[in-house]
Amino acid sequence: MTPGDEELVRRIHREVADHYDEELELAIEDDGWHALFGGDAGGDADRQAQREARQRYFRELFRLQGELVKLQSWVVATGQKVVILFEGRDAAGKGGVIKRITQRLNPRVCRVAALPAPNDRERTQWYFQRYVSHLPAAGEIVLFDRSWYNRAGVERVMGFCTDDQYEEFFRTVPEFEKMLVRSGIRLIKYWFSISDEEQHLRFLSRIEDPLKQWKLSPMDLESRRRWEAYTKAKEIMLARTHIPEARWWVVHADDKKMARLNCIHHLLTLIPYREVEQPSVVLPARERSPDYSRQPVPEEMMVPEVY
Repeated sequence: MTPGDEELVRRIHREVADHYDEELELAIEDDGWHALFGGDAGGDADRQAQREARQRYFRELFRLQGELVKLQSWVVATGQKVVILFEGRDAAGKGGVIKRITQRLNPRVCRVAALPAPNDRERTQWYFQRYVSHLPAAGEIVLFDRSWYNRAGVERVMGFCTDDQYEEFFRTVPEFEKMLVRSGIRLIKYWFSISDEEQHLRFLSRIEDPLKQWKLSPMDLESRRRWEAYTKAKEIMLARTHIPEARWWVVHADDKKMARLNCIHHLLTLIPYREVEQPSVVLPARERSPDYSRQPVPEEMMVPEVY
């Protein structure tokens, strides 16, 4: 191997490392810089144990993400249609697991549907109508960051729907989901469950962290006050919509990292994917024209190199 080849290999390795630094950035966002780099509480043995636990987490996460890439290839090759719902209390970690699932996947294949509150026109539509337009075509995966189950949760607790609308939802949703499954959609539903104490801690963390304060809306704060009402609504929802065609799966989410790994691992067991043989990729030689010369970019167009 020539020195030029060795330098090319080193540059390729650096590029791969930069790619995986994305996950490190997300981890810093979740846990803070000091929690990841030398700021652990406890003695040397405790700090070492925590570092080893983080290393195991990253190794397993990257392995599972590699399996998700294989799943994606299988979905495309076989024309599957996959819908995954993520429900749970505020700050339960739904967004974190969605980020890790989509992080290495093609956004043209795997996309997230996170619908805002309905507008005036949508409030007059059939309740499920605005969700239907986000359902997948063949070869697509759609992750719903909250879903039509808003009616059974926040709308019920906050009084945004009538008793008749609430009961009609429960009459309709089993048939709606059975219809989706009959149409060929694989429908998977997850509820992220956290304790009262853990939600309290996560809300306090968001209040103290200026990079996370945007995650706290007035509705989130009100949901904290109405913990028991949300608990009752959740119990009714799970009991009335847990059907064989589209059952609920509950993820214990007090430990965010373990919840992500458990959810992704479980998701992979529910879908009978297999590795799809990919054609060998050969980088073609670039065409070069003797009469071409690259024109310099005007200095006033360049972004200043501050870093």
